[in-house]
Amino acid sequence: MYWIVTDSAIDMPQEWIGAQEKLRVVPLAYVLDDVTHVPDGTEESTRAFYDQLRAGKLPTTTQVTPAVWEEHLRPILEGGEDVLLIAFSSGLSGTCQAARLAADDLREEYPERTIHVVDSLCASAGQGLLLHYVLQNRADGMSLAENARWAEENVQNVIHWFTVNDLMHLSRGGRVSKTSAIIGTLAHIKPVMHVDENGKLAVYGKVPGRKRAISALAEHICQDIVEPEGQLILISHGDCADEAGMLADRLRAALPACEVRLTYVGSVIGAHTGPGVIAVFCMGKTRQPKGK
Repeated sequence: MYWIVTDSAIDMPQEWIGAQEKLRVVPLAYVLDDVTHVPDGTEESTRAFYDQLRAGKLPTTTQVTPAVWEEHLRPILEGGEDVLLIAFSSGLSGTCQAARLAADDLREEYPERTIHVVDSLCASAGQGLLLHYVLQNRADGMSLAENARWAEENVQNVIHWFTVNDLMHLSRGGRVSKTSAIIGTLAHIKPVMHVDENGKLAVYGKVPGRKRAISALAEHICQDIVEPEGQLILISHGDCADEAGMLADRLRAALPACEVRLTYVGSVIGAHTGPGVIAVFCMGKTRQPKGK
């Protein structure tokens, strides 16, 4: 059985990660007060991180370097096994390119081994959802080559919808202008956003108030999902479990054939979205929103 390797942008629970066979998750890091932190992914540490953001701390983030990828991949290759690597969207990070550079170097060292890097074009639990199906495919007997091809053919079917509670975090990351962020904050305007076909964040619309934004997420998922029978819907959130739970309840009522699970937006992505981010993911036909 080949290994599946990814990075911690998947934002999946540690219990789930630990239950998977031959899965390695390479951690991304953030810098706060000139100290580099490698999150452990636990709920306790993630909640503490969001408390720091609420207190005004402004962390920066780092990508996985080629050297770090090599450090994690080399023991697998030395053990005579192959790797399917699912990387954080190239539209949001250089982590995928770093993985490709590492893979190129390692193929020269281990020419008999296979390393296939897939650009997920996904973020947070959207990447986690793609990983979920890739792991399922492997368990069903799909070969590495077949599974890599499946992943590349289906990245555009992983639908991402999200909203944030504080536009200023997106402004600092260059996703919205500072003027728009200030005006939107004063007017209690909330963005409804998605991850586009290039793996980048895109504003779809803006609505007055938090409740309407969360309702919009549910409406979009109900419109975009295809073949809901047995589908998994993932919701990730930035330490706002009650609101994420209300979104989950609404989706369970509207789509009873689906399974809905909740997880935290981890520290690295949360550094850019801030406390109160809510994102929801499913498999659909296209990332191009209806009406666009």
